[in-house]
Amino acid sequence: MKLVSYRMQEQQAWRAGILREDRIVDIASSLAGAPPGMLELLDEWERWIEPLQLLSQQAGTPAEGQSFPLEAVLLGSPLPRPRSFRDFYSFEAHVKTARARRGLEMIPQWYHFPVFYFSNAAAFVGPNAYVKKPATTKWLDYELELACVIGKEGVDIPVEQADRYIAGYCILNDWSARDLQREEVKVGLGPAKGKDFATSMGPWLVTPDELADVCIAGEEGNRFALTMVARVNGIELSRGYFQDIHYTFAQMIARASADCPLYPGDVIGSGTVGTGCILELGTERHRWLEAGDVVELEVDRLGVLQNIISE
Repeated sequence: MKLVSYRMQEQQAWRAGILREDRIVDIASSLAGAPPGMLELLDEWERWIEPLQLLSQQAGTPAEGQSFPLEAVLLGSPLPRPRSFRDFYSFEAHVKTARARRGLEMIPQWYHFPVFYFSNAAAFVGPNAYVKKPATTKWLDYELELACVIGKEGVDIPVEQADRYIAGYCILNDWSARDLQREEVKVGLGPAKGKDFATSMGPWLVTPDELADVCIAGEEGNRFALTMVARVNGIELSRGYFQDIHYTFAQMIARASADCPLYPGDVIGSGTVGTGCILELGTERHRWLEAGDVVELEVDRLGVLQNIISE
């Protein structure tokens, strides 16, 4: 099942829908009592997951309720305003290469536990949205990632149970102003203005059952055999594989929930896949992003997340 947040025109409230073939089925008008927004659905995920699955599997147009051609709606981030956003650092290849670009050895503590930083949950945008380049940056970068969305409240979640707390998966672009970030991290507190201006997510939320046949189950959580690709202006720059991730989403959830509750609508990012940003590739491979650039992130089963850079 693929879930979206959509609206017919700017300024309207985002509504939750199901992508069925090439149409968006409005959930609230098709299921009696269902709330109109995605966050409210996640708040009662265990109540609504089965009716949503049945609605997703129906053939043709619903007898009652609204549906629209996909090309007639504006898609937003599947969660236009997450409750929180934690972004992890879970691909070893990215960490090694990014540090080597700065003349640094691999940090041994990275292997002790998954680490994350909090970013701006109020700055999420969806597919085809413009991403405004920060006024003072010259080194704008994309980051090719996956995200999971939490669908059940929990604290101190054991790693062997953590995958059950995931409502679905999305493509994530954790945009980075590298020159701002470089100066900020010298203070020792982590990135701030280098990261908080935008995060893209979408184009839809894909439920775990859609990935069952590419799931690689393990004692410390699931991995998925998914190819991840990034293109700038139609030229492929990045190609990686989600199954290469060092820390699983289950391990990330266990770490994030230690002594701290997670709630439905929290978003957890995987961190950048190997080769998944210009920082890793080097400006000899491609310059930093500029206004007018079209950035596409594509992941098997999860779709294409496209954005355009603006001044």
